[in-house]
Amino acid sequence: MAPDLSVPACPGVFAIGDLARIEQDSHAVPGVAPAALQMGAHAASNVLRAARGEPTVPFRYRDKGSLATIGRRRGVALIGRLRLSGLFAWLAWLGIHIFFLIGFRNRFVVLFTWAWAYFTYQRSARLIVGEGRRAGSGPG
Repeated sequence: MAPDLSVPACPGVFAIGDLARIEQDSHAVPGVAPAALQMGAHAASNVLRAARGEPTVPFRYRDKGSLATIGRRRGVALIGRLRLSGLFAWLAWLGIHIFFLIGFRNRFVVLFTWAWAYFTYQRSARLIVGEGRRAGSGPG
């Protein structure tokens, strides 16, 4: 993999996400969605540059931090030098995920669904089953 995300053996082909193993500052860029999104935008920019006959530029990953929930009212967050755990990290995770949803309706629906699950202790499951069968109907 070349630093500009191009595939050396295939001119005009770029790889992103899990297909692209690239090192930066002696460390591999993590295989997480934020890195893949940055790679996608960068690869698209390089495709446009190449189409205009301009040289491509190397990819540079910008780590915006990591967040995870690890239980009810518990989370961990590493954002730059800021390290959070427990309730504050969990609230940060909730807030940031709601913030990045597109549209008021989506934010409201997700927030309502999360609040319902939180206060009722109910978990929802979305199952994809074959036609003519219902979840829990057994084989046949």
